[in-house]
Order: sequence, then structure tokens, then C-alpha cells
Amino acid sequence: MPLRGPAGQGWLALLGGGEFSFGETLEADRAWLAKTPPGPVGFLPTASGSADYGRHLAAYLGESFERELRVVPVYRPRDARRGKNVARIDEAAGIYLGGGVTDHLLEALAESPVAEALGRKLGAGGTVAAIAAAAQALGVATWSLLERRPVAGLGWLPGGVVETNFDPGHDRRLRKLMGAPGAAWGLGLPAGAAVLLGPEGAIEIVGTSFLLEEADGDYQVLE
Repeated sequence: MPLRGPAGQGWLALLGGGEFSFGETLEADRAWLAKTPPGPVGFLPTASGSADYGRHLAAYLGESFERELRVVPVYRPRDARRGKNVARIDEAAGIYLGGGVTDHLLEALAESPVAEALGRKLGAGGTVAAIAAAAQALGVATWSLLERRPVAGLGWLPGGVVETNFDPGHDRRLRKLMGAPGAAWGLGLPAGAAVLLGPEGAIEIVGTSFLLEEADGDYQVLE
């Protein structure tokens, strides 16, 4: 199976989407939190730009899992260069990249000290969970909502592209992403589903997801 994430001792969790406040991500969140060492979880609201997102997520994680959430206030490129935000990531047991608009996350994090800190977190055995637009941004390419075309992603998934809130009956965008430079596999993640990529090629699946190895090929169902 071609699925793999960055090298390291940690776990990268790709979440398809869904409303945590309605319990739609409960099983996916239980899975990545089980991989996360004890301690507070850091939250990056970068993709959404919403200050309220962190407050609601903190209440959910506290009530559902008794985990503390601390906001890492990265909204713009300059925030991703601040030493205080790098330190906040270093101090967290795991990091949650919230959903929103993929373009916002790419603009803020690309080639930044915060992005490097996230990589160190995975390398050292921490957990990074990315939902919806944030999960899409981690591929070698992603779909730009602003430019309405494929653009380069952050490149955390060697050869991989991701489409979230996925419906296999409406898959034109994922198949189009498979034509982007460097794309060798595509992952369709429906809301509530998750794929966890761990050390030495370990993979865990929550719910049902869809793997594509050719742009015009058939899906492999992952469950």
C-alpha cells in the first residue's frame, strides 16, 4: 500500500471532516488522542482564522476526553515566524490543525519555523492531527479555493494527495489532483473517517476511506 506520512516516531492523523460538536468526529478523535502522549494539545486555528473555534474545541476535548487544549495563535505568516509559537508547539503533546480554507494554511505555514516545529513533533513521537482543509494541505498538491486549480501542498505525504468530506460518487476533484506533479496516490476521506500514519509504515483506519492509485482507476476501499 502506498500510503505513508513523514518519517519519524510520531503519528499523523488525517481526518475527513465533520462537526465535533455533534459527535461526528468522536471515533476519529478517540483514535489520534490514544496515540498522543500525556499533556496539553496545541491547536492551530490558521485555516479558519476563527478565535471561537479554539474555545469550542477546548470544551469538547475537555468534556469528551479530559484533555487540555491550548491555542497556538498562528493566523498569518508573521505568526508562523514567532519564537513563542514555536515554543508552544514544542511544549505540546500533540497538535491539532483545524479546518477552514486550505489556501490560508499554505500561505501562513509554508517554509516557516512553525512548520519545522510540527515536523520535529512528529519526528520525536508526538501526534499531529489535521482535519478537512488542513489534511488536504499536507499533500504534494491540493485544490486552491481561491485560484480554483491544483497548487503545491506542504508535501508531508510522499506522493499523496487528499480530498476530504469525500463522496466517491462526486470524485472529479480528487481524480484531477492525481494529475498534479508528484502525485502517485489519492486518498478520499469522508466526514467522520480518519487514516492514521505511524512509525515504520504503520496504518490505522477509522471508518471507511477510499484509495486511488491511478487517476482513471478503481478505488481500493479502506476500512
